[in-house]
Amino acid sequence: MFEFRINAVNNRARTGVFSTPHGNLVTPVFAPVGTQATVKTLTPEHLKSINASLVLSNTYHLYLRPGDELVRDMGGLHKFMQWHNPMLTDSGGFQVFSLSQTRKVDEDGVTFKSHIDGSTHRFTPEKSIAIQENLGADIIMAFDECSDPNDHAYIKKAMERTHRWAERSLKAKTRQDQALFGIVQGGVDPTLRAESAKFIASLDTPGIAIGGLSVGETKQEMHDTLDVVTPLLPENKPRYLMGVGTPEDLINGVLRGVDIFDCVLPTRLARHHSAFAPEGRLNLMNASFARDERPIDETCDCYACQTFTRAYIRHLIAAKELLASTLISIHNLRALIRLMERIRILIANGTFEEQSSELLQQWSNNAKRANSGVGN
Repeated sequence: MFEFRINAVNNRARTGVFSTPHGNLVTPVFAPVGTQATVKTLTPEHLKSINASLVLSNTYHLYLRPGDELVRDMGGLHKFMQWHNPMLTDSGGFQVFSLSQTRKVDEDGVTFKSHIDGSTHRFTPEKSIAIQENLGADIIMAFDECSDPNDHAYIKKAMERTHRWAERSLKAKTRQDQALFGIVQGGVDPTLRAESAKFIASLDTPGIAIGGLSVGETKQEMHDTLDVVTPLLPENKPRYLMGVGTPEDLINGVLRGVDIFDCVLPTRLARHHSAFAPEGRLNLMNASFARDERPIDETCDCYACQTFTRAYIRHLIAAKELLASTLISIHNLRALIRLMERIRILIANGTFEEQSSELLQQWSNNAKRANSGVGN
C-alpha cells in the first residue's frame, strides 16, 4: 500500500512516487501546513488550484480543539476538512517541546499544560498514536522528544528515549491504512545522528522523518547533519525533513536526498504582507506599490498573479481586508510548489546538481534584496 518508487536520481537528489490511500505523492514535495485542519486563509479549492498534493495537520492542536474523537466521529480528518488528497500528521512531540515552561518529561511520556486554558494533559507514544489513528491521516509520526540543540548534555538522553518511544509507537499502531514514520533525532552531534539514523532505519517503517532541525542551529549545522543522516537511510523509503521550508532549505535538502518538506513560512509571510518576487520579498504594504500595475510575479501562474495588481493587494492590506492574506498565501505557496516542480524536472533531466548553484544564487539574492530593502 505504501510503495515508494524512485523514477530518477541525480547524485543524492531523487524524484519518485509514494503511494497512499488518498493518492500518489510525486516527490520531492512541499506540504502546506494546516495546523488546525485548515491552511490559514485558504480553502481546499485554493490548494488544488496551486497543485498542492500533501497537507500537514497538527496532532497537539487538534487533540486540544476540537478533539480527535470528534474528528473521528465526523468521518476523519479528510472528510472533516474536505481535503481528499494525502495528509500527514505530526506526533505532537515538537509542540510539547515548545511548551518548555509547562512540560514535564519522564520515561513513560510527557505531562503538559494546554496553551488554550492551562488544563493539564499527558502524551505517551500510545496516546499520540491513538490520537493520530482517530484523525486518520495517511502518514503519521512516531512520538519523539525534540531537544534544544544547545543542551548537549540532554541530547543523547532525548535521542535514546525517542528510540524507545518509536518502538512503543510501532507496537501501539493498529491501522493498516496509515504509514508510520520513525523520527531521527540527535541534535547536531554527528555521532548521535548517525546512531539515531541507523536505529530508526532498523525499525523498517514505511518512511523516515528527520526531526530536531530548524530549531536554532545554523544553516551549516543543518546541512552537515543531513550529510551525515541521509546516506545512512534506506534508498527505498521516503525521507521527510520536518518543519523546514525556505526556498534555499528546499534546494539544499533535495541536494542531500530529502523527499518531503513542510513549513508555515509561506502563509506566515503572507499574513505579514510579504510576498516572494523576482526582485526580493516584497512588503506589499509599502506606499511604493500604491500605483504598481504589475502582478506580484509576472512569471507566476497562480490566481493572484494572473488576476490582480500589486496596487490592488496593497489597497486590501491598507483597508485591512482579509482577502490580502488569501491572495499572498496563494502566491507564496505556489512559488514553492513551482520550485519543487522545477526541481523534479531538473532531476529527471539529470541536471539538478549542475543547476542547483544557480537556483541557490537566485533565491539567496532574493532574500538579500529583501533584507536590504531593495524592491520593498
